[in-house]
Amino acid sequence: AMKLQSPQFQALFTPGLRSVAELFEKKNYELRIAGGAVRDLLSGMTPQDIDFATTATPAEMKEMFTSAGVRLINNKGEKHGTITARLHEQNFEITTLRIDVVTDGRHAEVEFTTDWEKDAERRDLTVNSMFLGLDGMLYDFFNGYEDLKNKKIRFVGKATERIQEDYLRILRYFRFYGRIAEKPGDHEPSTLQAIKENAKGLAGISGERIWVELKKILLGNHVNHLVRLMYELDIAQYIGLPLDGSLEEFDRVTKNIQNLCPKPMTVLTSLFKVKDDVTNLDLRLKISKEEKNLGLFLVKHRQELTKAVGPEPLRPYQDFIMDSREANTNSKICELLKYQGEEHLLREIQQWTVPSFPVSGHDLRKMGVSSGKEIGTALQQLRDEWKKSGYHMDKEELLSCLKKL
Repeated sequence: AMKLQSPQFQALFTPGLRSVAELFEKKNYELRIAGGAVRDLLSGMTPQDIDFATTATPAEMKEMFTSAGVRLINNKGEKHGTITARLHEQNFEITTLRIDVVTDGRHAEVEFTTDWEKDAERRDLTVNSMFLGLDGMLYDFFNGYEDLKNKKIRFVGKATERIQEDYLRILRYFRFYGRIAEKPGDHEPSTLQAIKENAKGLAGISGERIWVELKKILLGNHVNHLVRLMYELDIAQYIGLPLDGSLEEFDRVTKNIQNLCPKPMTVLTSLFKVKDDVTNLDLRLKISKEEKNLGLFLVKHRQELTKAVGPEPLRPYQDFIMDSREANTNSKICELLKYQGEEHLLREIQQWTVPSFPVSGHDLRKMGVSSGKEIGTALQQLRDEWKKSGYHMDKEELLSCLKKL
């Protein structure tokens, strides 16, 4: 049997976890780390958050924690068997082992169990179905560790059954493929078949849940391969993507953008041909206003707002920012440069500070321009001169320019 003793594992044993472990041990309840945290630890990573699983029922946990004077955080998890306890400034989410009785592809009814294998059986992928004892002992009923070492993504048991329990698992399959698989195209044919046959089930899944998964896929590896698969397996239409997505452009942009930390929307927009594609995505997935505006901005400007030939390639972008009246134009321009794969220009614009126009109405009054209308006209003329100079002219130069005007 495998025993984990890595530094990442040792680091989990905070005063909080030690206290929790002691309470469970006193009562003879089994407590293990579950799911994604085990996968991360076995990959040599520090897990973001840790889920624990136990043989104790929610009632038993409540009783145990309350009598020990431990604060429980009231969250909605209890009907799924999850209790959240707070010790030493740290939250611990602990869930009773369970069997899903009724599933309608979205909501499971729960029955508690003390059988670890039964709990592992209802998890989605083998790499996510392992448990780790606090002594470092690995409990792995479905060869998850082998799959993880071989970078294989497989459903636990029969793919069709797992998918029908929650159709979102189709997208989770893609997300973990992008996270773990070594190369594109390394799928079991039967898995792809099961996905294709059940694609329509995604139509019943809420847009918000889909968008969370899709965004992670867009920022992961093999994104080009995975989005192509979404079209081949007939998934695209059920998750708000255009029927005639522009896969060539997507291919080109995803190659350019890899190391530039784009926003998910920037990557996705390369699939869109027209602004209706953005609107339709929003109708299906309820994306944020900022995401929607970014998509519309990129579709509108990706073709005509490009670098200038000559010594000042950045000028068109700078002029656009200077002429814009909106607050976050700068960040949209950065996303546009990522989309266009302009790494050097991106760095330059990130270091560029938006200059402020050096002349005010007050300066003009001092020079004897009195009427508000004249001041307005003069300011606009000076602004144009300033822009022509590449925003280099200072107050003196501009005011001497005024005499000529």
